[in-house]
Amino acid sequence: MTSLHADDAFLSYYQFSHDPFTPRVPGFKFYPAQRKSVLGQLHHLARYGQLLLLVTGPKGSGKTLLRQALVASTNKQSVQSLVLSGKECSTAADVLAQTARGVEASSASLAAILARAGQLALTGQEEYLLVDDAGLLEDQALEALLALAAGNGEGRLHVFLFGEAALAERLDSLSPDAEGFHRIELQPYTDTETREYLAQRLEGAGQAIDLLTDEQIEDIHAQSGGWPGAINLVARETLVDAMLADRGESNSRGFSFRLPRKHLLALTVACVAVIGVWFMNNEKPQPQQAVSLPAGEHQPAEANTSDSAVEFSTQSQSANPVIREPLALASGEADADEPGEMTSQTDTGESTSAADADALASVPLPLPAKPMEAVSIPEDTQSTKTAPVPDSAASSLPVQPSAAVKVEPPPVVKPVEKAVTPAVSAVKSVTPAVPVGTAWYSAQSPERFALQVLGTRSEDSARALVKQNGNEYHYYVKAHQGGNLYVVTYGVFSSRAAADAALKTLPAKLQAGKPWAKTFRSIQQEMLKGR
Repeated sequence: MTSLHADDAFLSYYQFSHDPFTPRVPGFKFYPAQRKSVLGQLHHLARYGQLLLLVTGPKGSGKTLLRQALVASTNKQSVQSLVLSGKECSTAADVLAQTARGVEASSASLAAILARAGQLALTGQEEYLLVDDAGLLEDQALEALLALAAGNGEGRLHVFLFGEAALAERLDSLSPDAEGFHRIELQPYTDTETREYLAQRLEGAGQAIDLLTDEQIEDIHAQSGGWPGAINLVARETLVDAMLADRGESNSRGFSFRLPRKHLLALTVACVAVIGVWFMNNEKPQPQQAVSLPAGEHQPAEANTSDSAVEFSTQSQSANPVIREPLALASGEADADEPGEMTSQTDTGESTSAADADALASVPLPLPAKPMEAVSIPEDTQSTKTAPVPDSAASSLPVQPSAAVKVEPPPVVKPVEKAVTPAVSAVKSVTPAVPVGTAWYSAQSPERFALQVLGTRSEDSARALVKQNGNEYHYYVKAHQGGNLYVVTYGVFSSRAAADAALKTLPAKLQAGKPWAKTFRSIQQEMLKGR
């Protein structure tokens, strides 16, 4: 399913007018009490202060929304707002050129810009310069903004920077005066504010907060840490998981069952091995009967090629029967290295040729399950020795039990282990076990931080991501909506600021998932709930 079809299915399933968790929905405004106080503080400091104003918070904390609110709440008659982005102009030359164009200065220099700001101030016009993604600016650009905020005798600009916590350290090193800027740090939403934020998001898309249970809302707040951007991601994932779970139950009623290819391959190998072992165990030998004739009488030559394995004895009933090549090899009475030279000896001293021995050896000889029974000739037949017994007469002779001739069956070798071992090793080699890092997470300090980069229902996906990206990645399992959710994290950081700074070092593919920082305390609590 393509992403477009997936979005359509998501909107259709919940009957949304639009995706409620899109990062920037036109017309959406949510200002809890704490953000309203920050907005009022910015207006107050801009009016009465002389410092550059820095607003910091992690990615997805609502800095852009606050910047939009600041512009929207200014008095348009007395304030002119100029918005820049660190993604579009990161050098000092770019910043000065954009600012000069915005205030209509004569040239893109500090002196010309400040002179024009002084002229506008005489007419009651103030200039607000707001820079989004200010962490992407070069040091020379930051120095130019500090100079514009400080001003000269003629005029100054009210400069607002929005970035992450690491930007404050850079300004400290660049500002000649420790009081060159004032920092305002954003705080995450409380659980009550998270609920209100979700309610307003869902109402804007045509639904109500009842779409989420209390447990789901608590889980969203815990996973997101109360930051708006993370709330959007986790809430959307929660609703998508609920939709897939509901559709999965419907498919199961229609007998729709699918397995990954590697699991199907392992199952096929195991089935083939079991069937092979079953056939080998069921190939049991059939008993053979031996026929003994009076001394001096021999079987015609045609008997060597007949289907029935009939042997003749010329001595008393206590004589041993002829042992053919396969049976002799099994019982150890012949040299297994030279089977073609073995001959069969009769009790009268006669020997068969090598060709005859081969012919006899070609007749199948099933191993008997019990001792053979000897066949004796009636007494009236034994008294005459004038003529050989014809084939038809030999086959029609009455059979009487006799315990004189016994052949001990050779031991039956069952190659079960050799047949099973390759199958078992093949199954084991398909999916190597990677244990969940429960012990590793439990050993971490609760006050430290990690970056959550992925939450998935498939343990194979979590294991593959960890194996692909290296030892800094781990994953754990938590209970989520009646099933398991496998969460992949990156690194161990002493503070949230260090974790946020490490976001930029992640691969672009992982950054696209908008990871966020969370404490090991919350991770350990999630692991305990899942047990």
